[in-house]
Amino acid sequence: MAIKVQKLTDTVSPLAGISFVDRLFDNVGMSNLIDNELGQRTRVTGYQYSEIIRNLSNVFISGGDSIEDINTYLKEHLQAIPNNHVPSPDTVLRGINELSVDNSKFVSNSGNTYDFNINLKLNQLNIKSLILTEQLEAGKFYDFDYDNQVIANKKYDAKRTYKKNKGYVPGIATIGDKIVYIENRDGNANVKFEQAATLKRAYALLESENIQVNRSRMDAGSYAKEIIDIVDKNSNLFYIRANKSAKLLLQIKEIINWQTVEINYKNYQVASLDFTQFYEDRKYRLVIMREQSKSNQIDAFTQDTFAYRSILTNDRISTEKEVIEYYNQRGASEKTFDIMNNDFGWKHLPFSFLNQNGAFMIIMAMIKNFYNYVVRKVSEVFSDIKPTTRLKRFIFKFISVAGKWKYQGRQWILKLYTHRPYDLLIW
Repeated sequence: MAIKVQKLTDTVSPLAGISFVDRLFDNVGMSNLIDNELGQRTRVTGYQYSEIIRNLSNVFISGGDSIEDINTYLKEHLQAIPNNHVPSPDTVLRGINELSVDNSKFVSNSGNTYDFNINLKLNQLNIKSLILTEQLEAGKFYDFDYDNQVIANKKYDAKRTYKKNKGYVPGIATIGDKIVYIENRDGNANVKFEQAATLKRAYALLESENIQVNRSRMDAGSYAKEIIDIVDKNSNLFYIRANKSAKLLLQIKEIINWQTVEINYKNYQVASLDFTQFYEDRKYRLVIMREQSKSNQIDAFTQDTFAYRSILTNDRISTEKEVIEYYNQRGASEKTFDIMNNDFGWKHLPFSFLNQNGAFMIIMAMIKNFYNYVVRKVSEVFSDIKPTTRLKRFIFKFISVAGKWKYQGRQWILKLYTHRPYDLLIW
């Protein structure tokens, strides 16, 4: 039997939930913060930075995956929001380009030159936005993670990375699921190169907003004396994966008292020893874990069939198991990078150059952090939405609701076709 269709002339948006996100952006003070920190654009340009970033936020939280989706799919739905002035994709791109800064060049000992993009103003704005939305609190101590993430792309200035593809390798600092600092870097720059200076800048920006670091956690890409010095100076405790070395393996071979512990339902042997490889005046602790290698072949150096991993730390109170389990929680930052790539535009960088894409990445990190705030607020009313809900589910459960704005009784009223508790959202 054929389906009977009746066409209605009223314009109803299928994405009316974005109106709540747009309103929260202003009501929490994000627009004022952005314009106060970045300044006003000239009158000729027409759109302020807050309008550009707010609408960019609306695009991605509505399910768009590129700036061009403003015109392609979403313009009429965003324009339906009262007092929302929607810029064109070209205007958004121009605004982000204005917020970019020139690259800094660093020369290695071997004479190679690498570009780094150090955008302190946008990074500080991001930290201030986290404080504004009460996701960070001045005076409190937090755990700090750092990693270098390969952002594969074929942009004009992309370089061949250690993963054998072209792209950038930005240094990224996180606190929990919140990105707090980004420096975009040439793809062919060694992750240890100038990392100490990058970390120093990241710690300094947090300190300038009175955000304190309790514990820092990093992989073997941060295992170098000058990096450890900076991390130790700016953290109460630190945990860094150690690289293998002949001297280290000699120390490990002398361990007699191994203990067996269960971690993630699997048995490992663990031990600790004093670490003196880089220093004579201070002794750090090296936590060692080992397990039978899958190949079960005898290692030529250790003369056994174990695979070894070790963590360098100044924590002398926690047990080996506690140190290992805490370090293994670094996997949360990998999830954050996956979210940025797939939900918030890092997979489709819009510019041809490292510095412009660096500005875009920081702005999108700020938008992702704002999304964390939005979903937390919504979860207080909607029982089927959790603070950890991914964007796709949030769009289905909250953004995708039929509705339209009507001006009546001298005020704008959002009329929604739903039984869900949108009326309880008081922002």
